[in-house]
Amino acid sequence: MASPVSANDGAERAPGPASATPPPAGAAAEAGRPNPFAPPDETDTATTRRPRSLFGEILDWMLAPLLLLWPMSIAVTYLVAKTIANGPFDRGLETDAYVLARQIHPVNGVATLTLPDAARDFLSGDNVDKVFYQVLGTRGELVAGVSDMPLPPEDDRPQPGLVEFRDASLRGNDIRIAYTTVELPGDGGQAALVQVAETFDKRSVLANDIIKGVILPQFVILPLAIVLVWFGLSRGLAPLTALQENLRTRHPDDLSPLEASSAPPEIEPLVTSFNELLTRLAQNIDLQKRFIADAAHQMKTPLAGLHMQAELALREDASPEVRRSLEQIATGADQAARLVTQLLALARAENRMSGQVFTHVEVAHLARLAVRDWVRAALAKQMDLGYEGPEEPVFVDGNPVMLREMLSNIIDNAIRYTPAGGRITVRVSPQRDAGQVHIEVEDTGPGIAPAERPKVVERFYRILGREGDGSGLGLAIVREIATMHGGTLTLDDHVYQPSLRLTGTLVRVSLPISSSTPELP
Repeated sequence: MASPVSANDGAERAPGPASATPPPAGAAAEAGRPNPFAPPDETDTATTRRPRSLFGEILDWMLAPLLLLWPMSIAVTYLVAKTIANGPFDRGLETDAYVLARQIHPVNGVATLTLPDAARDFLSGDNVDKVFYQVLGTRGELVAGVSDMPLPPEDDRPQPGLVEFRDASLRGNDIRIAYTTVELPGDGGQAALVQVAETFDKRSVLANDIIKGVILPQFVILPLAIVLVWFGLSRGLAPLTALQENLRTRHPDDLSPLEASSAPPEIEPLVTSFNELLTRLAQNIDLQKRFIADAAHQMKTPLAGLHMQAELALREDASPEVRRSLEQIATGADQAARLVTQLLALARAENRMSGQVFTHVEVAHLARLAVRDWVRAALAKQMDLGYEGPEEPVFVDGNPVMLREMLSNIIDNAIRYTPAGGRITVRVSPQRDAGQVHIEVEDTGPGIAPAERPKVVERFYRILGREGDGSGLGLAIVREIATMHGGTLTLDDHVYQPSLRLTGTLVRVSLPISSSTPELP
């Protein structure tokens, strides 16, 4: 029944159309259904709970019905066991009732029972069950047997020759009764009634044996079934575990697609969708890298021209203020050109799938060339730049241009942040037992605090308060090139630092030694 609407109700409503079309039932149900993969509502923290694991959810739905149906199976087994136990004993009672009925004869119009000795023996019972019988004549008189046996209803008496069964109680004992009627010739009264009964002791023993034979094995089968379900479910979810391990052990830069053909049909759409996401992400990253590389290439020429024009202007006569401005322009152009060069180097180092050509590179020779390239810059700051290395050649598999760029960035950083008059040592130290060669650059600069070391290898990170005009890309480039060559980058203090005020820095790149050594001329 609709409730009346008052005028006040209409006044309190927000202005709008008088009626609106309700959303479809499916849309409403879809809107009300929570999405487990939607981002959490940060404002609704009270109702936020962690979703259950897929393993636990499936296990519950498999084991809960099993554990609920088990008591029901016990009850059904009990009823079936009673029915099975009643079968043979009911047939015995039926035979006894037929035998007893055939011994009834009319004598002078009165039903008389004549029992042979064999019939008396089986009616006397045994040491387990008690046996009772009763014979009533055509007028309901007791012909033989016990007088207090319960009688069946008048309308429930079977036809002569048919035996029926019922349960009753006699003298405090539960009994099973088989009863039939006997039609006596020449008697106009009702048919004589024959009842044979026995207690339930042997039936209970047989039923209990059946129940034990069925139920006791279930106490072994049920735990075994639970273990098998657990094992089978673990095996069934193994592809998800393998997928998780594949994703967990991947390098952050590895955007290659997953193998969808080996995935089960249930998770193949998930793997396919994830591969599509990886493809779009890789395309986006490639576009960004291409943009940075193209922009850097486009900037190199105007920056070089700007620097040249500033240098030419400095040769002309100008006021001190103009000269300072021109010097700042030249310095800024140099820094911008270096940043562009480093951006290009970083883009090449990060683009590992571009088919970099690896050859045998002699590390000691490469280090000597890098030291020679930076001798003039070190002398300009009155620094001692030296080289230490083995006399025998040490080869690695790599790109010589990229490795030289890596070593140049380390030396450049050392020169920029080491005070004037400091010492820088470039060292090549082969560790043939470990199958590696250490390329080290030691300086006597201010060092890098342990808390800052994980950060300085990130792009554009610079330590606060540190003097120098670096861009924050040098060590990021070093890490990318080292990783591309299967190596590692570590930062440590300069253990041979003689100054107590300056801790110094030891930058070490460890690369695997080439498994095959080329023949030297």
